[in-house]
Amino acid sequence: MQLSAFADCLSKRLPDDCPGACALWKLGFGADHNAEQEAAATGPVTGGSVTSSPVTGSQVLTWVLSVKPGWLPQQTALRSQLLTEDDVDLEALVNDMNASLESLYSACSMQSDTVPLLQNGQHARSQPRASGPRSVQPQVSPRQRVQRSQPVHILAVRRLQEEDQQFRTSSLPAIPNPFPELCGPGSPPVLTPGSLPPSQAAAKQDVKVFSEDGTSKVVEILADMTARDLCQLLVYKSHCVDDNSWTLVEHHPHLGLERCLEDHELVVQVESTMASESKFLFRKNYAKYEFFKNPMNFFPEQMVTWCQQSNGSQSQLLQNFLNSSSCPEIQGFLHVKELGKKSWKKLYVCLRRSGLYCSTKGTSKEPRHLQLLADLEDSNIFSLIAGRKQYSAPTDHGLCIKPNKVRNEAKELRLLCAEDEQTRTCWMTAFRLLKYGMLLYQNYRIPQQRKALLSPFSTPVRSVSENSLVAMDFSGQTGRVIENPAEAQSAALEEGHAWRKRSTRMNILGSQSPLHPSTLSTVIHRTQHWFHGRISREESHRIIKQQGLVDGLFLLRDSQSNPKAFVLTLCHHQKIKNFQILPCEDDGQTFFSLDDGNTKFSDLIQLVDFYQLNKGVLPCKLKHHCIRVAL
Repeated sequence: MQLSAFADCLSKRLPDDCPGACALWKLGFGADHNAEQEAAATGPVTGGSVTSSPVTGSQVLTWVLSVKPGWLPQQTALRSQLLTEDDVDLEALVNDMNASLESLYSACSMQSDTVPLLQNGQHARSQPRASGPRSVQPQVSPRQRVQRSQPVHILAVRRLQEEDQQFRTSSLPAIPNPFPELCGPGSPPVLTPGSLPPSQAAAKQDVKVFSEDGTSKVVEILADMTARDLCQLLVYKSHCVDDNSWTLVEHHPHLGLERCLEDHELVVQVESTMASESKFLFRKNYAKYEFFKNPMNFFPEQMVTWCQQSNGSQSQLLQNFLNSSSCPEIQGFLHVKELGKKSWKKLYVCLRRSGLYCSTKGTSKEPRHLQLLADLEDSNIFSLIAGRKQYSAPTDHGLCIKPNKVRNEAKELRLLCAEDEQTRTCWMTAFRLLKYGMLLYQNYRIPQQRKALLSPFSTPVRSVSENSLVAMDFSGQTGRVIENPAEAQSAALEEGHAWRKRSTRMNILGSQSPLHPSTLSTVIHRTQHWFHGRISREESHRIIKQQGLVDGLFLLRDSQSNPKAFVLTLCHHQKIKNFQILPCEDDGQTFFSLDDGNTKFSDLIQLVDFYQLNKGVLPCKLKHHCIRVAL
């Protein structure tokens, strides 16, 4: 074995910073060996040959002696052998050097783990080598040397680690991967943006809302906005008084149907079930939760039956409807329109939680005689706008149960008709209670809870007509509330006379004011929300019905029979009544009166203010006024 092969073996195994490697290259071992490799790759050269000069033992001795102490564990033995013998057994020497160099590699790898990082995040030992002849590395001081353990064979350590890993995996039970789709061969185990579901951004949609006077407003809403939220937004944009009586109405003019949306319903979801001709209306509805205040007025005793005995109180009546375990039932006769036909039949109908049924044999409610008319789950109840004209209904008190899937098909509508308005209100209210239950009660309680949380110093958000006016006497040092109706009436008359005297003052020239008091008293009421101008009796009744048949709901309009008179339209006990306001003259002044001149008022504003405080000749006080808001 030549010394060039021995030198080549050493040069491959020595680390880069070993000074002995540099000494070996200086002796020419590496150069001669490279020349032999180039000759073997290019083939024989014509006219010459490549020879390698023999390397003597003294040169090897010079290299071994040049290696610093500590780099080779068997350096002392090599030195003694080279010094005593000229003919060296190179094969034995290489075997000894293999074991020494393997331990040297393990020590160098341990040192590389402890080398600090440079600024670019790389190890100091992993810098790229410079091309060309190797440069001498700076020597490390003894203090900076890393203490090394005894040399261990690398292959043996790796074999032990593999055996230990096999033992651990075989001893543990097989645990299934809970996310196989994330760790498959086609997808990395790390979640990428494409592997996650798309984020559901808050979708927005434009909704067009109409008012009673025909004006409209386009509002951009979120997909999860409820009807209550949209009403509050419209109240804010329209500068209205938020008295929790505004509602959103689903109007179908081509079908002649409309209904008030519940406060918890999603506007976008309801709009998806509407046809192109349908639209939303923004209006008042004072009777939306009136049945929670006076349930006995909405549910006549002869129409309600229970599966168990009830004490008949108002609280027990509501609890039976809200309790899902109870079985309330509304029963009575209704006119039912046959599907696909124009004829109507008067049938005995009962409404339960499971649906609306009709009896095929008189008033029998046996299961064999009951036939399902409509389901409550996937349907909504509407009121007929013009049932007589469009569907030839026998009365004006029609209602309809419309499936959510129906848009334009009138043949699939379940049309019903009641004898009077109270009966229709009972059926529609029971339908809402049986379908939504506690949701309605929660919707009713939310405004009251918000009102309780308001500061007592905050401005009350209530209408002026809702019992917020009282008769006061400021004649003494301190004001007092007038509780006697007769005294309040006389105080109102005195205030009217005083106001009339102030309005008839003269101008500087001694003539009367340009705006005559009589002219002012006949036009000042036109600025009020409760005055609706020249509308018909039927139109005034329709407005009262739309905004809720509650006690005290009223409006004023011009009289059609007498051009100088006005009409007060008032709701009491779900019935609409009309009272004529006639003008009368006294001492050349014009007054207005409801009771043939016994109680006189200088204008309609004083008349309305008085009857908001006192019932007088009316069946009830004026409480809520019908209003139309321009969006």
